[in-house]
Amino acid sequence: MPMDFSLPQVPLQLHGILSTIGPLDILDILIVAIILYKVYEMLQDTRAITLVKGLLVLLGITLVCNWMELHVISWLLQKAVTLIFVALPIVFQPELRRALEHLGQGKFLANPTTLDELQAQSVVHELVNAVRELASTKTGALLVIERNMGLNDISASGIQIDALITEALLRNVFIPNTPLHDGAAVIRGNRLIAAGCLLPLTQRAFSTELGTRHRAAIGLSEQCDALIVVVSEETGTISVCEEGRIVRHLDAERLRKVLMPVFAPEHQTFREVLANWRKKK
Repeated sequence: MPMDFSLPQVPLQLHGILSTIGPLDILDILIVAIILYKVYEMLQDTRAITLVKGLLVLLGITLVCNWMELHVISWLLQKAVTLIFVALPIVFQPELRRALEHLGQGKFLANPTTLDELQAQSVVHELVNAVRELASTKTGALLVIERNMGLNDISASGIQIDALITEALLRNVFIPNTPLHDGAAVIRGNRLIAAGCLLPLTQRAFSTELGTRHRAAIGLSEQCDALIVVVSEETGTISVCEEGRIVRHLDAERLRKVLMPVFAPEHQTFREVLANWRKKK
């Protein structure tokens, strides 16, 4: 019987709440929604998005424990959440700095650039030609191609360039005995974002044939979904790293097939290209 009396009150309460919402309230909600979406978009451009997901999971567990009245666990989680929120400005310092820079430059509401089929083919053509020339002269190179997970925190460790990708530009970046030669170049879409960037080294044991460039490429591929192209300075060998794996001794044609899915998703993925290559061998 009590349920019968309470049910009619729900539409009345909802009507009362809606009646208090005016045009300014709707505008306020839309602005907040846009800001939250842009903040998420910026976090998606870095590896910090995994930390955000972890925080959301922790908050969800805290709410469940409060609902179940698990007082001790709830108290511990609340203290942990408080400490985490105090540490957020330190953990997200690069992202906060970039957000303020974008706000000052008027780029906060800018849309990310995308490539069409012709642009993708052009970028791959320039990349393959540059890597082939670097390999023929045994010029060491490290090219990081950004995918879904952004690498603004990695590019911030180098020299900012933001230039259209061309074969000549990439070859000039890796001229020996220059400031940018030993670092990595970060590529986003059809632009070279930065060069001379520092990458994390893998802690796994590999053959002594793999130098620092290869260990750095593998190390970054273990932490994100980027595709990294490496040109050996000793042998001129072309290698590709993804998901902690390295494939060596690629020629220009195989490299082209590996790169196309990165810029044109409808093409074969890296795993499919690798599987077909192994079948042929």
